[in-house]
Amino acid sequence: MSQSEMRTGSRPGRVLVTGATGTVGSHVCAELTAFEELTVRAAVRDPDGYDGPADEIVTFDFTDPTTYRGAFVDVDSLFLVRPPAISRVERDLVPALAAAVGAGVDHVVFLSVIGADRNPVVPHAKIESWLTESGVETTFLRASFFMQNLVTEHLDEVRAGELFVPAGGGETSFVDARDVAAVAAVALMTGRTGAYDLTGPESLDYHEVAAVLSAELDYRVRYVAPSLLRFCWRRARRGGDLRKVLVMAGIYTTVRLGFAGRVSGDVRYLLGRDPRSFSTFVRDYRDVLS
Repeated sequence: MSQSEMRTGSRPGRVLVTGATGTVGSHVCAELTAFEELTVRAAVRDPDGYDGPADEIVTFDFTDPTTYRGAFVDVDSLFLVRPPAISRVERDLVPALAAAVGAGVDHVVFLSVIGADRNPVVPHAKIESWLTESGVETTFLRASFFMQNLVTEHLDEVRAGELFVPAGGGETSFVDARDVAAVAAVALMTGRTGAYDLTGPESLDYHEVAAVLSAELDYRVRYVAPSLLRFCWRRARRGGDLRKVLVMAGIYTTVRLGFAGRVSGDVRYLLGRDPRSFSTFVRDYRDVLS
C-alpha cells in the first residue's frame, strides 16, 4: 500500500468534476453532493444535456481553451478523468491542467490505471509525471479493470451468452466503479494525497467471471478466448473504432501476460470496509444484464 498524508488547511469548498457523465465521474458527483458544505461543479461538453447530480454545471472541453476560465474559476479541487479520445497528453490535456493550476486549483485527484507507475507508455503515466512536477497536491487513484465494463463495452455479447475477450487464462482484480468513486470522494473531502492501487477483493479469470454471471443470471454465459487477431477483426467488423479496438487489445494483452491480477488492500484501508465482490456487482446490475 502506498504512503499517504493529509493535506493541511481547510477542506475544499468547490470541486470540479471532469468526466461527470462517465462510469466513475457520475458516481463521484453523487457521493460529493451529499455534503452540504461542498459545492460540486460538473464539467461537461453539453450542460443542457446533463441531468446528473451537481450544484453547478459548466461547459468544459479539454481541447477548447475558451472553456477553461469558466470551468476553473474559484475551484479548489479537481477530479480529473482523461477522456479516452485524448492520447496526445502534452497537446490536448496539459494546457487545461496548466490553466487549472494557474487559476488556483491546489489539489488534483486523478483517475489513473493500475501499473501506471511501472509503464511509462500509457498516457496516465505522462499525466502523473506532469502533475508531480507541477507542485500541486495530488492523489493518484490507480484503478484496476472496472466491473462496469461488462455493462458498457461487453453488454451485448454477455446478453448473447458469451464473453468474447482475448484474455487467455489471465486473472483480473476487477474493481467496482462505485468503490473507486467513494475513494475519490474521501480524497476530495479530506485532502488526502498519495498513490493508491484500487482493486476488488479477489482476482478472477474469465472462466470464473462467466461462471459467476451464469450463477447469478437466468442464462448461461460461456467464455470464448479468441486470439488477438480474431478479437480485433470481429470488433472492427462490427464497426468499432480502430484506435479503441487496439487499446482494448493492449489491455487484454496485459491480462494474458499475468499483469492484471494483483489484489490490493487500499480500498479497505481508505473506506474502512471491503470492496464490493464481483458477485455483488452482478446482483446489483442484474436488471441491466438480463
